[in-house]
Amino acid sequence: MASPSIGVFALQGDVREHLRALGDLGVPAFTVRRPEELERCDALVLPGGESTTMYKLARSFDLFEPLAARIRGGMPTFGTCAGMIMLADRIEDGIAGQETLGGLDITVRRNAFGRQVDSFEGDIEFDGFGEPVHAVFIRAPWVETLGPDVQPLATIPSGEAAGRIVAVRQGNLMATSFHPEVGSDDRIHRYFVDLVKQS
Repeated sequence: MASPSIGVFALQGDVREHLRALGDLGVPAFTVRRPEELERCDALVLPGGESTTMYKLARSFDLFEPLAARIRGGMPTFGTCAGMIMLADRIEDGIAGQETLGGLDITVRRNAFGRQVDSFEGDIEFDGFGEPVHAVFIRAPWVETLGPDVQPLATIPSGEAAGRIVAVRQGNLMATSFHPEVGSDDRIHRYFVDLVKQS
């Protein structure tokens, strides 16, 4: 696949930043708010935002079931922060009745690092990268448990959360607790684009 078309879920969240990051890599990227726009996607990004609002809006716009079906069908999908929660099969500390699209055999803990005031940033090692990634965490989740087919890609290096998993991949799905669309480091988006091209 020479130049995949990648959609960005655009009902809520930091959509423009992902569109910019993908556009800077020369990838045709567009917003997805309706099922017919989803049909154009070779792959999808689920951005950071508010996971409870995202699933409710996806339901309201008749996008939830088509999204879940495409993910089950193998469409490459990248979730950041709230997008990680949306891709997780299981949630800790979710709201009553909170739904996810699923696909990643992980348990995530919502708002694991604390509230907005506990947001932070720091350098982390990302699997396969020669230099650390500067990661921005905003009311971020972390991965509590991994299924046997899930590959951890990054962990918190130090502090109270040392060893907590903050990036994963399972087949065509990947997710980060942090926001790689913030800043100028395009390596994680490039990693996803390469995954899409190989799928």
